[in-house]
Amino acid sequence: MLDRLPFLIGLRYVRAKRRNHFISFISLTSMLGLMLGVAVLILVLSVMNGFDHELRTRVLGMVPHTKIESPGGLTGWQSLAERLVERERVIGAAPYVEQQGMFSVGGRNEGAMVNGIDPAWESRVSIVDENMRQGRLDDLKEGEWNVVLGSILARRLGVGVGDRVTLLVPEASITPAGVFPRLKRFTVSGIFSVGADLDAALAYAHIEDMQTLARLGDAVGGLRLELDDLFAAGSETRAIIDELGAGYRGIDWTYSHGNLFQAIQMEKRMIALLLTVIIAVAAFNIVSTLVMVVTDKRADIAILRTIGATPRSIMGIFIVQGLAIGVIGILVGVTLGVLLALTVSDLIGWVESTLGIHFLDAGVYFISELPSRLIWSDVRNIVAAAFILTFLSTLYPAWRAARVQPAEVLRYE
Repeated sequence: MLDRLPFLIGLRYVRAKRRNHFISFISLTSMLGLMLGVAVLILVLSVMNGFDHELRTRVLGMVPHTKIESPGGLTGWQSLAERLVERERVIGAAPYVEQQGMFSVGGRNEGAMVNGIDPAWESRVSIVDENMRQGRLDDLKEGEWNVVLGSILARRLGVGVGDRVTLLVPEASITPAGVFPRLKRFTVSGIFSVGADLDAALAYAHIEDMQTLARLGDAVGGLRLELDDLFAAGSETRAIIDELGAGYRGIDWTYSHGNLFQAIQMEKRMIALLLTVIIAVAAFNIVSTLVMVVTDKRADIAILRTIGATPRSIMGIFIVQGLAIGVIGILVGVTLGVLLALTVSDLIGWVESTLGIHFLDAGVYFISELPSRLIWSDVRNIVAAAFILTFLSTLYPAWRAARVQPAEVLRYE
């Protein structure tokens, strides 16, 4: 019976109605603090995981994992592409010609990076064909001077499929009449949208049209490679350049977007640390709760000691009480946090449609929707951290209870 005493009395103290309502209030606030801290931490980490996942699938679905280039352009790229695809980590290759320029129509001007692509090869390294909102990527045909624009870029220019735009490139054409900027009229044949900032700064044209505009002849700007593991891009790029030898250079995605992913990881760690401090504050409120309970129950402790309860049993009573308060708060917080993490995208979408506002503008942020991705290992770590903090917060009050001297207490009872 004495072995079960800490559990029986500890749980009874949790359920009992106390004469001191202030103690009950502190217990409730401690439980609510743990609940909110755990729930918010699960929600925030899920949103951060969602941003990380969306950036990997959307942005890096459009941005090459690595690029192989050569000064003056690559000739005979087909044989090089076949050679590189035979490598274990390379799952796709496609040629490209990049040209920075400015689109102009009706007095509106917008800068963009125009990628000259071969539609038959592009699907091997990009998800643009899966995100066409109007038209098809196959509508880019040699000599027709068609262009596919990002949705935000098209909206800013005020154009749609079938409209004509003028592309100005930062190179001069020397004619008998003088020096003029190089420009070409394109017809908008499609619009894509990936819900990221690339929708405002990217356009696609046929690779042979861009070769003509850039005066590259039969050469291409380089090869874009898709890898089976984007985090191996750095080592794989170095290995490819070492194999190809002098005259080639490789540029992987970490040069253009690596700082973004590092920032997300750093923000995730810092936010987790700050919210863990909130959980710690809520957990250590249990200290004040139990200290007041010990003071209030000194007579009960003395009586238990006189009938044979050991100091260890007395400690166990208050450890069980504190853990019961903490576990209830943690379990409710986990339930609430998981529900919010699974539904926050729909909730934000409903709020946006109801109020007619948009929280994330793809022209400003990399993602236009609030993503959420629940990872159960994060939930497990949060629960473990909250439980450990709760357990630590029970030790001092329990130790004080175990030091109560029955003779001194009962002398005045």
